[in-house]
Order: sequence, then C-alpha cells, then structure tokens
Amino acid sequence: MQCTNPACSFATLAAMPVLRLAIPSPLRQLFDYLPPPAADSEELAGLQPGCRLLVPFGSRLLCGILVEVVDESPLAADKLRPAREIIDSSPLISESLLALCFWAADYYKYPVGEVLSAALPTALRQGKAHQPGVSRHWQLSLAGKGLPAGALSRAPRQAALLATLQQEAPVSRQALQALGHSDGARRELEKKGLIEATDLPLATVEPSWNDGPALNPAQASAVDTISASLGGFACYLLHGVTGSGKTEVYLRLIEATLAQGRQALVLVPEIGLTPQIVRRLNQRFNAEIASLHSGLADGARESAWEAARSGRAHIVVGTRSAVFASLARPGLIVVDEEHDASFKQHEGFRYSARDLAVKRAQLENIPIILGSATPSLESLHNANQGRYQKLMLEQRIGSSVMPDFEILDIRHASLQGGLSAGLLQAIGHELDAGNQALLFLNRRGFAPTLQCHDCGYVAGCSHCDARLTLHRRAGELRCHHCDWRIAIPQACPHCQSRQLNARGVGTEKTESVLAALFPAVPVHRVDRDSMQRRGAMEEMIAAVDTGAPCILLGTQMLTKGHHFPDVTLVGLLDTDASLFSADFRGPERMGQLVTQVAGRAGRAAKRGRVILQTHYPDHPMLNTLLQRGYEEYAVALLQERSTASLPPFGQLLVMRAEARELSLAESFLGELRSGVESELSGISFIGPLPAPMQRKSGRFRAQLLLASQSRGALQRAAEQLVALAETLPAGKRLRWSADVDPLDTL
Repeated sequence: MQCTNPACSFATLAAMPVLRLAIPSPLRQLFDYLPPPAADSEELAGLQPGCRLLVPFGSRLLCGILVEVVDESPLAADKLRPAREIIDSSPLISESLLALCFWAADYYKYPVGEVLSAALPTALRQGKAHQPGVSRHWQLSLAGKGLPAGALSRAPRQAALLATLQQEAPVSRQALQALGHSDGARRELEKKGLIEATDLPLATVEPSWNDGPALNPAQASAVDTISASLGGFACYLLHGVTGSGKTEVYLRLIEATLAQGRQALVLVPEIGLTPQIVRRLNQRFNAEIASLHSGLADGARESAWEAARSGRAHIVVGTRSAVFASLARPGLIVVDEEHDASFKQHEGFRYSARDLAVKRAQLENIPIILGSATPSLESLHNANQGRYQKLMLEQRIGSSVMPDFEILDIRHASLQGGLSAGLLQAIGHELDAGNQALLFLNRRGFAPTLQCHDCGYVAGCSHCDARLTLHRRAGELRCHHCDWRIAIPQACPHCQSRQLNARGVGTEKTESVLAALFPAVPVHRVDRDSMQRRGAMEEMIAAVDTGAPCILLGTQMLTKGHHFPDVTLVGLLDTDASLFSADFRGPERMGQLVTQVAGRAGRAAKRGRVILQTHYPDHPMLNTLLQRGYEEYAVALLQERSTASLPPFGQLLVMRAEARELSLAESFLGELRSGVESELSGISFIGPLPAPMQRKSGRFRAQLLLASQSRGALQRAAEQLVALAETLPAGKRLRWSADVDPLDTL
C-alpha cells in the first residue's frame, strides 16, 4: 500500500509503528497501515486493540478495528498507506470479545473484519463518533428566560410547556411526555428559539430486587450448585420439564450476579420472547435492562449497546446477535431454549450463538446456563461426556401437573379449516368452562397452494422452486422463501378458467373458521404476518393474561417459552407434518416440537389436555415420545446417531454455491473436491449435488457435504477448501460459503 504523504522518507516510515487492522471486507486477512500523519505521540501511545480507525481501502474509506500495533510489516514500508483518522481514544471492543470474534472467524471460516464489524451497532461500524451514554433534555434558552410567566397564552400547549421549563429544567423527553406535553409543542418552541436541547450523562441505578417465590428442592439444588461457580467458568445444562420453574432459577442466579456487581446476559431464540422475559425481569428487579435484537431501530439498538458496554445496564436480553454484546462486567450467561434452531445464523456469517455463548463464558471465566425442556442432542451428549454438568427439574412447580395426551385419528374425518369434530368439541368444552385453548399449525397464510380445478395449474414462484402461498387478507400470493408477491389472479394464466381453488390450510383460514364457529370469544392469531406491528406481541400477551376465555392460534413463535396459565387445552392440527423428514435431524425436531407445544397446557392449577390430530395414530416415533417422554426418546435417538456416526458423534461441513446456472455451481464445488480430496484423510465426501430447492431467489444452488468423526480433521478440511475457493476464478462469478456444524443439510 503506497504512502500518500510526500513528506515521508523511507527512514521515517521504517521507524513508525505499524497498525494491524481488521477491515470489513470479504478478504480473510488483516491489513497493515501507518499511523495518521496528523496523529501525535500521545494519541499513538493511547491506541489499544478494539479502537476504530478510518482508513483508505481501495477507492473507499472504511472503518477498521485495530488488532495490534507491531514494529514492522511483511510489506515494504513505502507500500503502506497511512490511516486517515483515529476515531476512538479508548477501545469499544474488549480484549475478551476480540478473542471471541477471532475464534468465531477461525472456526466458522468467515472474514474476521466482517465478524468484528457485526459486533458494533450500525452507526459505529460506519465510523460515527462514539457518544457515551447521554440523555437529551430541554431547557429554556437565553431568549426563553426573558419571557414572563403566562407568556404565549394564544398557544396554550406551548405556554404549558414553557411554564413547566420555567419551573424546572432541564427535563427529558420522557418526563415531558409523562406530564402531557407533546413533541409538536416542543418543536415549535425550539423553532422560536425559546428552548434548547442539552445532553446530560445518564444516571446509574444501584440494582435491587424483590423476593421471589419459595423454591422446591430441585430448584434450590440447581441454584446452590450454580451459585458456587459464580466467578469461574462452568457450563450447566438445566433440563427441566415444561412449567418446572427454569425461569425462577435464572432469576435467582441473576440476583446473585448483580449482588457481586456484575452483569447478566440472557439469550432467547425469538424476538417475540423478549417482552415476556423483560416483563418478568422488571417485576423482580429494580435495575436497568437493555434489549438487543434486530427489531429495534438503529438508534434504540445503539443506546442499548452503549448501556451494556458502559455497565449501566445490569441485565442484557437479546436474540442470537447479542452474544457479541459488549459488557463492562460480565458475570453470567443464560441461553434459554438452548435447543432452538433460531440460535443458528443461516445466511452470511453462519454461526451458532449457543456454541459461541459457551466459548464466551470460557473466555470471560464466568458460568453459563443452557436451559431447555427438550435439550439438543449435542448438549445432552456433552453432558454425558462430562463437558457440561446436567441439572434436572423433573416436576412442575406448585400444584400443576403434566397434561394428559390424546391421539385423535382423523382418517376419514371431515375437517373444517383443519379442525376435526372431536377437537372442535373439546375447544367448546374448555371455553364454556371459562378456560383458554391453544392451537398449533405451523403454516401461515390462508392456504399453501392455489390450483386451477380445470387444468391442474399450481401457482409457483418465478424465482424459486416453490409454490406460492395464498394470503387472502392481503389479496396476494407470496413466496415464503424470497418474499416475491403478486396479486391473486382472477383466472388461470394457462387455461383462463376462473375455477381457482385454495388447497390446504394455513393459520388465516383456520382463524376465519374459528371466528365463525366461536363468535363470542376472541381468536388471537400469532404468526409472522399478524405480529409484524411493533407492540403486537405485547398486546396479545396482555389480552391473554387477563384470563378471559379465548383461542390462541399460531405457528412455532407461539410455542417457545410462553407461559399462559389459563390455557387448559392444546391442539396440534397437523402432527403428520413433523413425522416425515428426509433430514436426519427430523425425529429430534419432531420430539422437541411436540413436547414444547404440549407444554403450554395446564401450567397452573388447572389440569391440562393435549390433542394431537394425525393420520398415523400408530406411528412408533410418536407413541414412543408420548409414552416414554422426551428424556428416553432422546436417549434412543442418540443411540441411532452413534451407530450412523452422525452429530454429535460425527462432524459435518457443507460447502454451498449459488450461481445463475446450476452447472457453474456444481463445477465450482467439483473443483473444490478434486483439489483437496487426495490430501485429506478421515473425510467422507458427498456431492456436489443440487440443493433440495435447486432455485431460490433466481439463483441455482448446489452443495458439497463433508463428514468426519474428527472435529480437527474437518476444521483442516474447511481451511483448505476456503483457501482454494478464494483462488479459483469461478469463485468470483458466484456466491459460495462454508457452513460448519450445519443444522440444515438438505
């Protein structure tokens, strides 16, 4: 990199320190720069790893993260370019978080610059100056101070706001709103120059908490065991049946963590779970709680990130990306519903937040709790091997007991919106008794297929090998893979027939049937479409928590971790969709799904009942699960995995490629295989093969699967494959990726 400062001599360059930075780019390497010409010795002496610098990169200016300061570079000194500007005087990324990002980049074979950049809020990764935690307040300007009491009487709202600030200033926006003052009145006074904004440091609250309910012996034992390890690394698998009080265990340990002056990080799989856990935390703790997830606006997310980084936030709750949250005093990590596939990122940087959370706890030397009623087979295996300590909660808390199960054979049955007469009768019985019912159907939209009755045409996506889902309320057909949408056609595009019929059942259709059959009770549909509006999930939970009779109908987002004490009936409308899968993880997911959905029933004093509709009432997997429970079911699955050398007894890697032509993707992966296969031992190759959905978003997809019983051997294979992929000319004409420990191999 050529120095652009003409005053630099070679001797001067050689004497300068070299700044080694991670740059957000697809290149898997670090980059050396000289210090900015305008930087003085004091600024250079204060530079630490984790600081940001603005640097030229090609024709662009990018925000890089300092990794280290070295005496010399492998490049000739006159080839180095100087950084443009030092942005931070102190690091924004801690030493342990830097180590985590480097470990993740190496393990998942992703550019470290992109990983580090993802650990920062959007504005900071773009080079915006870091603002320590401040809150905007308003006060009278010099002109405003000269006004008498009762001024602006012709504008009563402005006059009222002015009077407030004459009595007390400065005042925050939240406080002004609480007093009934509008943002419009504030803006008008600002335009007139009568008030002005000022930023004040945010106050730090000393945390306190309320007493929790008495613990049962199993809960108390779990709390005592984990409390003994606070201040050191240990990984605990908290396996508790649904309703066994895992959350209360978390709360007690968070309490102990705050008492030590440390912070707690709580990871949940879905954005929809954050309101419920935050509400529980607010009821228990007088402490600052920061939420971090993709549903927040950039400004709100940056504020929460800063609260966590500064230590002002005592508890941080977030989805998978929050595993990279900066923490001033980390003391405990909790991963709730640790089995959930949502903890795995499936695009771009393909990482497992659960596994990274364990690694982070190790680097921070703090305990971590992995909690679930249906632990993943990987976590159960780690517990069996002694890597994790397993703690059991085998009974529900209080007087609640596990629900009764009933398999409902729907062969030859007439269904209304996917509902059998037996299930409808059970729903009516519970509603008449003043209870609530929850129905699970993992298919959103009105119907999964629109078909022409005359010629058989089925509406398909123009960009994917997928059928379009009918969304009648929105008046459109929608692809659930690429989100392509078209208006519902009035006639068949092939034969012009107007006999277009909706085939199959989605949550929209079932909702309309339930509303017609039970007009006296509300039907709450909970899926990605109905919960898009900000605050929709909180409103739904508040309505259900009143205890009034209602019907909850939803997809998987309704089943994860929610506590509805008045739900006494759970119905699974389409159990068969989970019974048959070509993926080896299918039986595990089926067991987790059925157990988690069933666990929403009878979580308080009222007895619960679970009805599973199926065309296969004698299916051995289903009967094993219901008769023996998830614990024994998982043991049987682990034995099968061991025999087949599948995870967690073997390791997998998927190399994927996407191109405008399938042949290009397959030939690229073929080159990769032929380039490394002879050099690797202990590795099995499958492919390259077309992906099960060959075309998605207009691109053809292929994959190469590698399997090994050795994690080290597979890591070495991944390293060689990535290095080769970066050199192949074809790699520049398509998209390719490495997926280490994939959850989806189909």
